[in-house]
Amino acid sequence: MTTKEDRLRFLAEMGDVKRIKRPNKADVVVPRELTPGHLERQRAAIALPLKDTNPLTADMVEPLTAQDILSWKRPGVQNGVFRKLRMGYYPSEAKLDLHGMTVDEARRQVFGFVNDCMRYDLRTATIMHGKGERNRDGIAWLKSYLAKWLPELEPVLAFHTTQKHHGSTGAIYVMIRKSDREKQNNREAHDRRD
Repeated sequence: MTTKEDRLRFLAEMGDVKRIKRPNKADVVVPRELTPGHLERQRAAIALPLKDTNPLTADMVEPLTAQDILSWKRPGVQNGVFRKLRMGYYPSEAKLDLHGMTVDEARRQVFGFVNDCMRYDLRTATIMHGKGERNRDGIAWLKSYLAKWLPELEPVLAFHTTQKHHGSTGAIYVMIRKSDREKQNNREAHDRRD
C-alpha cells in the first residue's frame, strides 16, 4: 500500500508532465494497388494445383454391411501376434473416431492418423468407423473404404474387427509397423544383453 506522502511525492514529480496530443501509433495504410510481386504470387498459386500426397484411393469399393467382420494381415505377421490383436490383448495406444465424417474427410484423417502413429512409435490403435446401420442403403461406407485403405498404407501390418466391449463391428484394431528409430532401439537393447 502506498501512503499519502508517497502519492503526494509522485504527483509532485509528475507535475510538469504534459499529455502527448498526437497518439503514439504507427500509420498503417493498406496499399490499394497490388505490387508486381503480389500479382506474381497470386498467379503462381492459381497455376500450381495442390499436390495430394495422400495415397489412399477414393475409387469404388466392395460394399460391406454393419455385421461384416474386417480381418487382414501382411505376410510375415506371426499368427500368434495376429491372434492377440484379434482378441484385443494389445492395449490401444491411440484412437480415431470417424463417426459423422464424409468419405473424403475420413480419407484425410486415416492417412494422418497412421502417419502420426508411426511418428510417435505407437504400435496398436483403434479406429471407430461405425456400423453404418442408419444408412438407407444398408452399406457401411466408412467401413468399406477403411477395408480398402489400410492395406494401401505401408505402416499398417494388420487389422481386425474389435471385440464386443471395444465396439464390435463398428471399430477395428490396427497394428502399426515399428519405426526405424524403434527398430534401432530394439537392436541396441538386444545387443547389450549378449
